[in-house]
Amino acid sequence: MQSPPLRVIRQSSFIPCPWKNGGGVTHEAIRVPASGDPFRWRVSVAHIGASGPFSDFAAYNRKMVLLQGGGIELRFADGTQKTLQEVGDLIEFDGGLATYCELTKGPCVDLNLMVSKSDSVAARVERLIEPLAFTASCNETMLVFGIEHRVALAIDAQNTFNGVQRVTLEPWDLAVLSDCGGRLESCEPGGKPASAAVFLATLEFMSGE
Repeated sequence: MQSPPLRVIRQSSFIPCPWKNGGGVTHEAIRVPASGDPFRWRVSVAHIGASGPFSDFAAYNRKMVLLQGGGIELRFADGTQKTLQEVGDLIEFDGGLATYCELTKGPCVDLNLMVSKSDSVAARVERLIEPLAFTASCNETMLVFGIEHRVALAIDAQNTFNGVQRVTLEPWDLAVLSDCGGRLESCEPGGKPASAAVFLATLEFMSGE
């Protein structure tokens, strides 16, 4: 069965799950397939209450965005380090590389996208000042995750009513799109903020989902 061009997953429906290593809790927005391991890709929001090691996800590449808190420093087994200092900062790393998380100024919350190494993913954080047009092909899954402000999402797809569908994403809501085009813009009441940070990712699959 073909997936709809747009699915919206509200933060209130995220499912809390313990980390693999028992060191914390993540709130799962979506997993594909929907149950069982291994999954192909997953989006979750993790609450990190204390410094400590990350779980081993050797089969996955990871994208991580700071959503709340004073900062995170990741120290990897190969001697490298990466830091998330400001809300909206994005880093990418190999899920199989042993990683220690140091909280620099107390508890933090972060967005995690894990994608199987057999598939391709491009991710970025955009700060919306002007409307942003996008296109997601039938061979791709596009993810839109609002970080700080409300975001208006309008899509144009053949199987939607009158060809157009509009939704509002509250901060930390997730939209999953495929085989459609459209645009994103900030929609805070009382005037548009200087910029609305949004996480965007495009997953391209090497074989059928």
